Amino acid sequence: MSSLAYRRILLKVSGEALMGDEDYGIDPKVINRLAREVIEAQQAGAEVALVIGGGNIFRGAGLAAGGMDRVTGDQMGMLATVINALAMQDALEKLGAKARVMSAIKINDVCEDY
Repeated sequence: MSSLAYRRILLKVSGEALMGDEDYGIDPKVINRLAREVIEAQQAGAEVALVIGGGNIFRGAGLAAGGMDRVTGDQMGMLATVINALAMQDALEKLGAKARVMSAIKINDVCEDY
């Protein structure tokens, strides 16, 4: 019997958290550490799902205030989220874990439909 308090974990990771010490983008140290921690949870018996934000790449609020269409800004943010998810998938797979990226926007060559 597992000593886990929860067998299923949904972890929300802000895109900004992926920046680490960087000014923009993804700090490899951060994403690799997160991947190792996810794998440790899986090895302990947990099922882990990640929801990753895109704020390290794109923040639509400022552009919307400057006149950009809100829907366009939201779509750009969703693409930034997919970029981060692909980076996380890569980090997990390099450590031997299985990972899938799913998105509500259709990008069939890049990720699965949600």
